[in-house]
Amino acid sequence: MSMLNELKVFSGNAHPQLARDVCDYLGIEVGVSEAFKFANDNTFVRIGENIRERDVFIVQPTSAPTNDNLMELLIMIDAARRASAGRITAVVPYYGYGRTDKKDQPRVPITARLVADLISTAGADRVLTLDLHAGQIQGFFNIPVDELTAEPILSNYFLAKGLDDLVLVAVDFGISKRARDMAERLGVPVAVIEKRRTGNDDRSETLNVIGEVRGKRALTFDDEILTGGTIVNAANALLEAGVTEVYCCATHPVFSKRAHSLLAESAYTEVAVTDTVPLNGEQMASNITVLSVAPLLGEAIRRIHEGRSVGQLFQ
Repeated sequence: MSMLNELKVFSGNAHPQLARDVCDYLGIEVGVSEAFKFANDNTFVRIGENIRERDVFIVQPTSAPTNDNLMELLIMIDAARRASAGRITAVVPYYGYGRTDKKDQPRVPITARLVADLISTAGADRVLTLDLHAGQIQGFFNIPVDELTAEPILSNYFLAKGLDDLVLVAVDFGISKRARDMAERLGVPVAVIEKRRTGNDDRSETLNVIGEVRGKRALTFDDEILTGGTIVNAANALLEAGVTEVYCCATHPVFSKRAHSLLAESAYTEVAVTDTVPLNGEQMASNITVLSVAPLLGEAIRRIHEGRSVGQLFQ
């Protein structure tokens, strides 16, 4: 029996439109709450309705400004816990600090683990997220984590376009396993771009293309676009390797610095991303398409609430 009358979805300030779209899918209203900063820069949160013993979901990607949005999420979780919520699920479509998932240099932190500890300590009972930068981040939590993927949304979009002679290209070896899964959905071969990081400033050097791409259309694939440098370098390398046209898809449009400008000036015919991270008008370009993850998140929330399998969404 459906128990949606006991389900409450709240939103922080990071991405209220996504929370509204999720609630539209579920056929419910966004929960009443407020979150703002006092003059001393301290964050204040208040839940504006009774949530005692309710199943509470808090939608808050920890995108830029990352620290503010993360702190707001933690305080919202604490507010819900102190208001006697029956269960609290942190819905984090984009998991900030996901890149710091291991010690790859001496004397550096594993911040992705620290964030997991903070969310758990604040009082979350479970986490719902999309396409973590590294799969091991799930293991950083001592509470259940449901990791969704936007691959079906992205693959269905490009399947509908009916592109001939398509090859899927992983922009580095780290994403190659997911690229194989994506290629299987599309029914196309896979290629990989070998690259090397040149420092801690998000720059990378593209080395060479591994795989048969000459005379084909290429679809580059990554979990997120940050500065746009890696993606644009990939397009240039593919064109030099004989590709006739290049497309791009990624889950998280983080778009720091001049990413949108680089993409607008690049050789990409189209760049498809999702709305896990909010984009303002200045960050949009004519070749950027934004696909909604609200139905995916909404259905996952429904299934979690009703005690049904989330994994069956992808079978």
